[in-house]
Amino acid sequence: MRIDALAVRLRPRPMGEAGDLGVRLAQVNARSVWFTCTPVFLGVFLLAVATAEVASWLPSLIVFWLKPWLDRSVLFVLSRAVFGQSTRFSDLWAAQRQVWWSQLFSTLTLRRFSMWRAFTQPIYQLEGQRGNESSQRRRQLLNGQRNWASGLQFVFANVEMALVMGIMALVVWFAPDASRAGAMDWLLSDENLASRLLGFGIYAATVLLVEPFFVAAGFMMYLNRRVALEAWDVEQEFRRAFQ
Repeated sequence: MRIDALAVRLRPRPMGEAGDLGVRLAQVNARSVWFTCTPVFLGVFLLAVATAEVASWLPSLIVFWLKPWLDRSVLFVLSRAVFGQSTRFSDLWAAQRQVWWSQLFSTLTLRRFSMWRAFTQPIYQLEGQRGNESSQRRRQLLNGQRNWASGLQFVFANVEMALVMGIMALVVWFAPDASRAGAMDWLLSDENLASRLLGFGIYAATVLLVEPFFVAAGFMMYLNRRVALEAWDVEQEFRRAFQ
């Protein structure tokens, strides 16, 4: 990695502050992130919707299961953003083999329920680590940081759940007083296709909104860990001094 080309000011930070910096990174690069990744998310959402007639819970399960795969596109954009590069969908499409199809099986199986996947995903995707080297690298970066990494996932899981419940509550609150109870029953019904699609739409929109911030927070925590281990901040200062 070309440390001198980084557009982010790296220095040792508390891990919580690094997560906040990741959220800010997603905000600053919102145009690149959502313009590039939204077509990928929508493709998955449409695929999931096609299974609604099979079982009411299946579309949401598909999106939930494919989150680590969706995260790879987000991480691709963010990994360019830290070097000050904007990204378009054409850039993602050109890199699809490495971003979408590399390590696909392990992404959707062994790593699916990892409690620190946003923190460790850059190891697999950006460092290209495999086998024993990957395991050793993961243990090195996670050493003493597992609580922060799993805490990040816990926080964003609760943010996602709160947003889904809040949006569903808004639907009920805006219903006429006389039909408010019926609106809740309709929204939670498994027998009505329209209500199932609305519920899935709320969940899908929440995933599209929250997931880039989750990936960005984990990515900056990963970079912060590398700063601590490899003294990138010192290297940056020396490079500036002798430019």
